[in-house]
Amino acid sequence: MAPRFNSSLYFGSMTWINDAADDLPCCATAMRKATRRLTQLDDDALERCGLRSTRFAILAELDFKLGGPPTMTELALLLVMDRSALGHNLQPLLRNGLVTLNDRPADKGRRHVVLTPQGRAKMKIAVKLWNEAEDRFRWRVAGGQTAARSLVPIPSPR
Repeated sequence: MAPRFNSSLYFGSMTWINDAADDLPCCATAMRKATRRLTQLDDDALERCGLRSTRFAILAELDFKLGGPPTMTELALLLVMDRSALGHNLQPLLRNGLVTLNDRPADKGRRHVVLTPQGRAKMKIAVKLWNEAEDRFRWRVAGGQTAARSLVPIPSPR
């Protein structure tokens, strides 16, 4: 049985637990579980600035996007997220003034998602917290290596 990282103790002794589902020969299940654990780590770190990892990802994509603000559809594609999930996650960002939706007449009603100055300020704080969490994870689990950079992007089946 493969050991599993216990995210509730990730700042502590780094204990490992076993789970019957870890014995399943399903790569998709293993990846979903690993992704949920990493998301928990990021959510715990970002909680101090009032963000969740999904919303941090949206702000980060907007902050580092070249070529102008993306449309809702473009942003959903960049995040590998459907438009309804994007819309759901944008609501608190819109309500808190971190992003705005702009219509451009030339784009025939297509809405562009724009990072506001408040959103950029929030990103400065969030990036520091996120980097701390990433550093802790790398040193505890990957021996300081940046494992994510070695992953090959998987093409969409669509």
